[in-house]
Amino acid sequence: MVNYADLMTEMVCFFVILYALSAALNKDMQKAQQEVQDMIKEGKMSGQVAMDKEGMRITLEEQSQIAFFESGKADLTDQMRVQMDKLAPVLRKLSEKHDIIVEGHTDNIPIATKQYASNWELSSARATSVVKFLLGSDFKPKRLAAVGYGENHPIVPNDSETSRRKNRRVVFFIKNNPYPEASPATGPPAVLKPGEGAPAADAQPPAPLENAPAEEIQAAEEPLPAEEPAPAEEGQ
Repeated sequence: MVNYADLMTEMVCFFVILYALSAALNKDMQKAQQEVQDMIKEGKMSGQVAMDKEGMRITLEEQSQIAFFESGKADLTDQMRVQMDKLAPVLRKLSEKHDIIVEGHTDNIPIATKQYASNWELSSARATSVVKFLLGSDFKPKRLAAVGYGENHPIVPNDSETSRRKNRRVVFFIKNNPYPEASPATGPPAVLKPGEGAPAADAQPPAPLENAPAEEIQAAEEPLPAEEPAPAEEGQ
């Protein structure tokens, strides 16, 4: 039996470890947030960064001189690649402990082409293009995900070209919780050989004959009477 004092001591140690881990993760996030804010202030990037209890969101916004994608397309422009080259080192450090979800957002101008039936498909393809760029920059695939929201999450009304440009954005959501590593398997699964299956739990042998009533025993022991031959027909 574990006494109460030992149990409480173990619980306190457990929560201290969790607190230390959380503090270390928050420190990494705060450092990354400051680095991105400095790049935005220095004019190296166009966007904003914010952090809450769920994680950190880095938003890259288009400007009149900077277009991330050509209209109706999902390929990164050279200007977007320059932005990504600046941001990738910061994201790479965070991706060692955190998942990164790349969000694609569009304006409300409808699209219906052979390649993209709606802004949902277009925004998803754009987010995927960004993920592919990160994969080419030595990011771990298991840390990355792409999602498209189309025009459904505008940050300003789509009532002018300036506002629509602001809504055409890419968001990097760095989750606060670390990625759970999968535990290695302890060994191969057990395989039953033919004929080695476990017997059914409900299977029972039939009741012995002596437990049956006497009438049934006698009926079972008496042979059946032989059939009488049919009488011969006349004239044969």
